[in-house]
Amino acid sequence: MLIVGCGDIGLRVARQLPPRLKLMALTSSPVRVPELRAQGITALQGNLDQPATLRRLAGLATRVLHLAPPPGDQPDWCGDPRTLALLRALRLRTLPQSLVYASTSGVYGDCDGALVRETRTVNPSTPRAQRRVFAEGHVRLFGRASATPVHILRIPGIYAVNREGGTPRGRLLKGTPVLRTEDDVYTSHIQADDLARACLAALWRGKAQRISHVCDDTQLLMGDYFDLAADLYQLPRPPRVARSSAIEQLPPMQLSFMSESRRLDNKRLKEELRCRLRYPTVGDGLRG
Repeated sequence: MLIVGCGDIGLRVARQLPPRLKLMALTSSPVRVPELRAQGITALQGNLDQPATLRRLAGLATRVLHLAPPPGDQPDWCGDPRTLALLRALRLRTLPQSLVYASTSGVYGDCDGALVRETRTVNPSTPRAQRRVFAEGHVRLFGRASATPVHILRIPGIYAVNREGGTPRGRLLKGTPVLRTEDDVYTSHIQADDLARACLAALWRGKAQRISHVCDDTQLLMGDYFDLAADLYQLPRPPRVARSSAIEQLPPMQLSFMSESRRLDNKRLKEELRCRLRYPTVGDGLRG
């Protein structure tokens, strides 16, 4: 098995694998090689931004988990050369038996709070989400053209008490405001270890050319999520503001998440991937 983009989620995937399975990970940083080896992972040095370094990946793995994000240093550009480079490398020799791509639920754009299923037409509203749509399309094209089973996971906000920046605590301590109820948006979440579990389920049980949401059962407005976290941490609840005030007070990245409202359906995750969530609600996950 090969993990491309072996950060926090990749390491969580590695910890859930049986020792007998040979696990490899692509890394562009020599500094990370000892860390990966300590986890029982064979480190392969290469760089998605330097396609010539990826040729060694061809034919190495029967299952490939693609966790690497598109480049973000060109905010107005909507392609993903990293995914294209990986797919070209995989075509050079024996193809994998399965390929899973970790995408984002941001591809839907604003859905006005509707319950969203995987069959909904994508409508990305940011360059970041447009890059993901580009990558998804090329992964699916690769699957059809090469008869390789590919599965796409659409993932919302990832959290975990043992993940850097993985809880709302820091934001609560700063007193960052949230939207008042009449302006608020629905958001979805997944605990990091449950996401790792879903990645493995998709690699071994995912249907070919299929998309699955990876989210828990919680359907909360964003402000209610932060209120829940504040109560759990025994911290003050964040102040509520109108959207017009939030535009003046918050940075563009935070505002972008407050501009899209949707609830994700997770029936495929449970029924097709047969993935049992250890943390079915954000309350369960934030309690650790």
